[in-house]
This record gives sequence, C-alpha cells and structure tokens, in this order.
Amino acid sequence: MWKLLFIPLLLYLALLGIVFAFQGRLLFPAGSVGGAGPLPAGAQHLTLETADGDRLYGVHLPPARPSSGTLILGFGGNGWNGEVAAVYLHGLYPEADVVTFHYRGYYPSTGASSAQALLDDAPEVYDFAVRRLRPARIVAVGLSIGSGVAASLAPKRRLDGLILVTPFDSLKAVAAGQYGWLPIRWLFRHEMKPAEWLRGSPVPTAIVAAERDSLIRAPRTEGLRRATGHLVYDKTIAGAGHNDIYDRPEFRAAMREALARVGG
Repeated sequence: MWKLLFIPLLLYLALLGIVFAFQGRLLFPAGSVGGAGPLPAGAQHLTLETADGDRLYGVHLPPARPSSGTLILGFGGNGWNGEVAAVYLHGLYPEADVVTFHYRGYYPSTGASSAQALLDDAPEVYDFAVRRLRPARIVAVGLSIGSGVAASLAPKRRLDGLILVTPFDSLKAVAAGQYGWLPIRWLFRHEMKPAEWLRGSPVPTAIVAAERDSLIRAPRTEGLRRATGHLVYDKTIAGAGHNDIYDRPEFRAAMREALARVGG
C-alpha cells in the first residue's frame, strides 16, 4: 500500500520541481512573441545599456498630431512585442510621444527575463526617455503584467499619471488563484506587488478592467482598487476578456477618458 502512495507523491514532487525551475519561461514566453509590422513615419529606434551590461532595444514614436507635451511610457503584456505595444498606444494617443522597450530577454533585448529584471529596468527606461525627450508630463501605461511594471515606478520616479489595464494587486496571488492545487505561494519567485506600491500614492491612477477576465480575476483587481491611493478613473469593459479587450471600441474610448482623467 505504501508503494501505491509513494509513487504519486514522487510524481507530485517532480511536478513541483518542474514548476519551480521553469516558471520564468511560463511567465515570460519571450521565444513565442511574434514580430512587429512596419512602424509609423518618424519612428526612432532606441538602445539602452543597463547598469549590469545588458542591452534593451526600444522605439520612440513621435506625435502624429500637434503635441500635447505628454510622454506615454508604455509597458506591454508578457506576450507583447514592444514595438506592437508602441504602435497600439500611438493609435490611442496620437498627440503624445510614445516610448516602449522590448523587455529584457525579449528579442532583440539581451539578458534573461524575470520579474525583478523588469522592475529593475523600468527606472532606467524612464530616465532614458525623460533625458531624451524632456516632456512636460509623463504618464506610464501598463498592460496586463506591464501594469505591475508601470505601478512600480510610482514610488521611485515622478509620474503625472498612471493607466493600468487588466491590473492586479499581487502577481503571486494571481498565480495562486490559477493553480490552487499547487503551493504557489512557496514556489513563486517572480512577485510584483502593485497594491503595496500604490498604497497611499498621490499619483492620479486609472484602472481599466475586463468583466470576463479569466486570468486576472476580479478579486485581484478589486484588491488593487482598494489599495490605490489616488484612483481617479475606474472602468470595467462589459463582456470583455483578458485578451479581446483591446479590440473593443469601448476600450479605446475608456483609454482616452483615462488619459484625460489623469491629466495627460
């Protein structure tokens, strides 16, 4: 009888080992991110060398209309190509400068992806963009996992506004909710804690969520709402899921309203 119990236990422990070892590849699927299409006229490619010697590659899309003086500093989802994110944000905010970078480990950026790497790189990306453009206003926009990266800037750098799309209070809590049958809270090595970073923050913050988000579930977004120190706009797109939210005209309208509310 003990052998019948021992074999499933060994299999379970082996599974835990695999999850522990490969969770970075699951969270940051850099190798499966597609390429980008043509960039708008005037696009400028950017290169930033990090403090530890890796190179990050990004793009600056200048305004297509008379400039508002706002810089949109974009942080895409874990499955987004950085240039695709830039083009999407440029379409939403054609009067603003848009800067995005490929995350560390996402081609052509070098290095290895991890939550800590993204969080460490965010202030360097911010400083690089601000030195280059000297904008009147700076609004960080984070999409999905990028909402955690964008939120991490609030206690570190001056932001005039923050727009968070399908955001969460804790990345570890998101993973625990998805894999309740695993001891994720003990295994997880890629925590992001937006609720902690935005608690008491004076940065005007907008949240745009998806009603039918099966990845970032409602309690995770609600936890962030309760913690956010200066929530000026909160919109949930009816019927939208985590991925199809970006295709909806009501989402585009909400993002325009969000920028207006945060003062961009």
